[in-house]
Amino acid sequence: MSAGSRAVVVRADGVAQRFGSRTIYQNVSFTVAEKEVFVILGGSGCGKSTLMKQLIGLIAPSMGSIEVLGHDMLRERESVLPHIGVMFQSGALFGSMTLLENVMLPLEIYTGLQPAARESVARTKLGLVGLAASASLLPAEISGGMAKRAGIARAMALDPPLLFLDEPGAGLDPITSAGLDALILELRDALGVTFIVVTHELASIMAIADRCIMLDRDAGGLIAEGRPERLKAESTNPVVHAFFHREVL
Repeated sequence: MSAGSRAVVVRADGVAQRFGSRTIYQNVSFTVAEKEVFVILGGSGCGKSTLMKQLIGLIAPSMGSIEVLGHDMLRERESVLPHIGVMFQSGALFGSMTLLENVMLPLEIYTGLQPAARESVARTKLGLVGLAASASLLPAEISGGMAKRAGIARAMALDPPLLFLDEPGAGLDPITSAGLDALILELRDALGVTFIVVTHELASIMAIADRCIMLDRDAGGLIAEGRPERLKAESTNPVVHAFFHREVL
């Protein structure tokens, strides 16, 4: 899938992030196309999750600009929030609320739907991620993989065209992680959702990514962009080569 053949839904231009005198990355530029699974990858400490927080407006970039769905995230974040969904690494479910109540929460905040309608929508979203029978359970009563699925269901509550997933496979066994990868592709194909996924899990990257960018801590920025299979086969950058071939530098 080419970024040039579909509408651009995210545009980052010259983005940098500094904390005090420390520069995490600088001059990061890329676009994300509609209906892509776009992966932000790299080693630990390279700034993957920080970049995602910039994309959803939680952190203002030290330099550069970010547009999401045609809106400047620095000035128009509140206009964008109802149109994006976010699943944080832990799932970030409220422990005192059932899965159904967790998924209903965005509907309560952002819509005027009556309680019965909110419940109906939330049950539909749980059904999409295979948790229809678990709606009454609390987060403490479910597995890590189920928590990730519930987090995706909540992120989808408002039918956003764009979903952000932070390390969806972290802490999961290979079978559960593969199931989550399959779910991402199924939702992309069935609903036309664009995904931006932060991960360093090589198997997931190769399974789901249409395109990816790679950040590197030592380089202080972006060192590769393209289809993962092409980067694996053709990149001459030693860090990129080592990452995709699981080699020691």
